[in-house]
Amino acid sequence: MQTFKETGLQEEILRAITELGYEKPTPIQAETISHLLETEQDLMALAQTGTGKTAAFGLPTLQKVDPKSKDTQVLILAPTRELALQITGDMKNFAKYIKGINVVPVYGGASIENQIKDLRKGAQIVVATPGRAKDLLQRGKLKVQNIKTLVLDEADEMLTMGFKDELDAILAQTPQDKQTLLFSATMSKEVERISKNYMHNPVKISVAAENKGADTVKHIYHMVNAKHRYEVLKRIADMNPDIYGIVFCRTRRETKEVASKLMSDGYNADALHGDLSQAQRDEVMRRFRGKQLQLLVATDVAARGLDVNNLTHVINYNLPDQTEYYTHRSGRTGRAGKEGTSIAIIHTRERNKLKDIERKSGIKFEQKPVPTGEEICSNQMYALTDKIVKMEVNDKQIEPFLEDIYHKFEDLSKEEVIKHFVAAEFNRFLNYYKNAKDINVTESKRDKKSVKERRSNSNFTRLFLNVGKKENLTPLRLIGIINNALDSGNVEIGKIEILNNFSFFEIDSAAAERLAKAIKNQTFEGRDLSVEVANAKPSSNRSGYKKEKRNKKDKKRSKNKGRDRRGGRRRS
Repeated sequence: MQTFKETGLQEEILRAITELGYEKPTPIQAETISHLLETEQDLMALAQTGTGKTAAFGLPTLQKVDPKSKDTQVLILAPTRELALQITGDMKNFAKYIKGINVVPVYGGASIENQIKDLRKGAQIVVATPGRAKDLLQRGKLKVQNIKTLVLDEADEMLTMGFKDELDAILAQTPQDKQTLLFSATMSKEVERISKNYMHNPVKISVAAENKGADTVKHIYHMVNAKHRYEVLKRIADMNPDIYGIVFCRTRRETKEVASKLMSDGYNADALHGDLSQAQRDEVMRRFRGKQLQLLVATDVAARGLDVNNLTHVINYNLPDQTEYYTHRSGRTGRAGKEGTSIAIIHTRERNKLKDIERKSGIKFEQKPVPTGEEICSNQMYALTDKIVKMEVNDKQIEPFLEDIYHKFEDLSKEEVIKHFVAAEFNRFLNYYKNAKDINVTESKRDKKSVKERRSNSNFTRLFLNVGKKENLTPLRLIGIINNALDSGNVEIGKIEILNNFSFFEIDSAAAERLAKAIKNQTFEGRDLSVEVANAKPSSNRSGYKKEKRNKKDKKRSKNKGRDRRGGRRRS
């Protein structure tokens, strides 16, 4: 398929998308549009964010709408307010030359009364977040009994965000003979459940392998000690003067801290997290989309559904707890055929996590050293030079001042003027990076420090935790418990040992006491958590410790019973 004209779209829609700059269909559009125009069969499409999904389902769905009827004929469900508003804007642009089409967004954080008024006027297409859609259905204000098409956009995100009950409630009230279109970046078990329960023999379209990363994104990682994460982030920003990206942190507290540091250090940055009001969130996003901000620091939850074009970088200040989240993060750059870069800042204990992401996503990471001070200064110097050379000069505005300026510079040669000007603009970088240290960490066998020595130098405390394998505890889930309790992902964690009824782990001694206090009010798999120093006098929580050690010895004796001293079986 070469052009949109060959898809079968009507003239009014073709005219609108031509004005929007649409020329050739993306792979998901080429696979989807003609199919949806020709059949009423359900469709399940696997495609990453930024591949043109809105047009893929929006254009053919729009063509099937009857403008003469004011009944709601299309319901589009999206995980976040931002995505719902974006889809609404796109659908209105697509329908620019079709008279009588009304597209209404409904979402939380805005007046429900105003949205009810908009629905009363008639809306052939409703774009909704699951929570607000369910609320309006219960009030009897959103009518879905006559819908012909139901679209679940970013279905995996909606389910990850906990909208399972809302989706079930909404889908249960829709007619059986509707066409259901499900779009998702990953095929999770919950997405499969939705497809089995609510779709009828769907055709499956996949323009990229499930859970795979985009080919236009370069994936690299820097390995450093956890205490140097922020220094690495600054060097990345300084190495790329035109950077425009999202920095992902694990917790909202860390998001606030990192954004605050960046702003204090003079970077155009701000934070996006769950503590912001909707008005504050809208203002941050307005500034970011307008490129008044170069860096947006966000948690995975806060950034879900964000769709911003032309991002140059995604920076993983921490790797996500769930490996599939990395694909969502990195998929926000390298869109529309443009190249992007996803950078992970990790320490040595996260190498296995990185390998797990590689295995599940098909991504290949390249380790690169953290930029040096010399490299950063060189990049900044060339960027400044290019900026000066390309700058447009308004002679009329500066003409009145030129004579005095020339007079002040008359004792300086051209070369000296350039040196003075560059120094004035550039001294900050030169001074900051003149003594910059090498903060890279390697895992070379030639490394003088062993793992044991590094743990010793880091001053770890060994702690006891009263849950283990019986509660399905894993090292990754234990790290999650620690990070959530401390509301930080920077604490150093050493050796982890998970037994049946309890666990031991090492943690930076400076955080041990704080963790013991913070974890008191938390539960895991229905059990109250308790942490104490492992070499302290055992409490009632550790009553099973000796028993478990004894059971291990008994098993070992049983295994060795019947063997001679050389390990061979005795002859009967």
